[in-house]
Amino acid sequence: MTVRRALISVHDKSGVVEFARGLSALGVEILSTGGTAKLLRDSGVKVRDVSEVTGFPEMLDGRVKTLHPKIHGGILARRDKPEHLAQLKAQGIEPIDLVAINLYPFEQTVAKPGTSLAEAIEQIDIGGPTLIRAAAKNWESVAVLVDASQYGEILDELKRSEGRLSNETRYRLAREAFRRTAQYDAAIAAYLRSPEAAPRPAAAAETAFPPVLRLEAELVQSLRYGENPHQSAAFYRLHGAARLGVAAARQLHGPEPSYNNLLDFSAALGLLLEFKEPSAVVIKHTNPCGAASAATVAEAARKAKASDPVSIYGGIVGVNRPLDTDVVKELSGILLEILFAPSYLPDALEELKRTKKRCRILEVPCDRSALPTRLEDYRSVLGGVLVQESDLTDLDEGMLRVVTKRQPTAAEWEALRFAWKIAKHVKSNAIVLATRDQLIGAGAGQMSRVDSAKLAVMRAQAIGLETKGTVCASDAFFPFRDGLDVVAQAGATAVIHPGGSVRDEEVIQAADEHGMAMVLTGMRHFRH
Repeated sequence: MTVRRALISVHDKSGVVEFARGLSALGVEILSTGGTAKLLRDSGVKVRDVSEVTGFPEMLDGRVKTLHPKIHGGILARRDKPEHLAQLKAQGIEPIDLVAINLYPFEQTVAKPGTSLAEAIEQIDIGGPTLIRAAAKNWESVAVLVDASQYGEILDELKRSEGRLSNETRYRLAREAFRRTAQYDAAIAAYLRSPEAAPRPAAAAETAFPPVLRLEAELVQSLRYGENPHQSAAFYRLHGAARLGVAAARQLHGPEPSYNNLLDFSAALGLLLEFKEPSAVVIKHTNPCGAASAATVAEAARKAKASDPVSIYGGIVGVNRPLDTDVVKELSGILLEILFAPSYLPDALEELKRTKKRCRILEVPCDRSALPTRLEDYRSVLGGVLVQESDLTDLDEGMLRVVTKRQPTAAEWEALRFAWKIAKHVKSNAIVLATRDQLIGAGAGQMSRVDSAKLAVMRAQAIGLETKGTVCASDAFFPFRDGLDVVAQAGATAVIHPGGSVRDEEVIQAADEHGMAMVLTGMRHFRH
């Protein structure tokens, strides 16, 4: 197939002048629209306006430009059908052999905080996807390009082949074109389902899960291996999703992260986002082993390290304020897999690069307010995918009930809220012992809640931390009083848990016997 006429209409103008100039040098006639036509003409490329071909001006603020039979007939006509070519001739339509289109930046627009529904709607391209699909359907006669990265290779092939493109090339381009339009439509559908898109004051956007789930993601990097060396792995970034978490991180130093590194990093960032005050967290195997808040992140880092000075080795550490040299000093001599912060003071970053050669230094937003109101978690299971709404819910103060004879003191209330935030991120069954600003002990992932309670106490005492005067958080109800007895005997003075057990009265009675204050949340935080 020889390329004689090309239609070029792009939002992203990167490389388009050079591409059009190369086509023109090969004798290809260029058709174009609006801003693309003006740019090409101003750059010395001979261009014919689409409106000249169609006999109609661009209208409706540019919403209608290429939606015309003289354009789509030229693209969709099969060159191997004489009757198609005869119809083109009868209607005065000339064939179009190459279409270069990139779409309005819908995904980038809705990723910006505060984007209105009206702004998003104006970035839904209509003519672009229609042209792309038409050209891709007729790939045996037409080549379609959807990204500036394709210009160079196509120009090279045209130059080598005297203006011709192979069947293999056109077929490959068509596959990529349909992938792009599918991705684009999926991003629009996902946005319109989100609470951010719901018209105001209309009811909230649909929260039910769709009958068919389609996910598009781009490869960010191939990983050395998965959880184990015999498993291959890769990291993908979801298209159309808000740029946050792992996808928003920027690596400043160190080797590429592994599969396990990224899992731990995501867990650490999720925990850190619970805190507004200066805070530091330590994660090992996706479980918190250190967490603290303080007047400065350096002091928070010191206390988080003290939560478990053994497990921090080989762990993931994050702080939610600019990282300075005081934090570097607190972490001196400790082997870390990842250290992350929203930013770094220059002298602190230089010191980290010098002293922590193998540590992955990441910069990532650590502000919870940047999170959308709804996120979804995806997990693969044998034969399918599980989807759930992310657990972003904080304590509902209106649901809290003190059920014991003794009310929590002001200090205990602070500690209970702090412990509850951490328990939400500990693998179930989860028991957390904490003060008002420091994790003291955590029991994670045990088959029985009493074992998790024993483990939380044991780990704290083994490290030499004082459990007397702590509070306890449990991610789900106490099925029996035995778990409560364990933390009470260790010196915990107050406890927070969802409640809802058939033995709640027995557990409340136990708390009263120990002189503890007990708060029920009415909300469970399992993390499997």
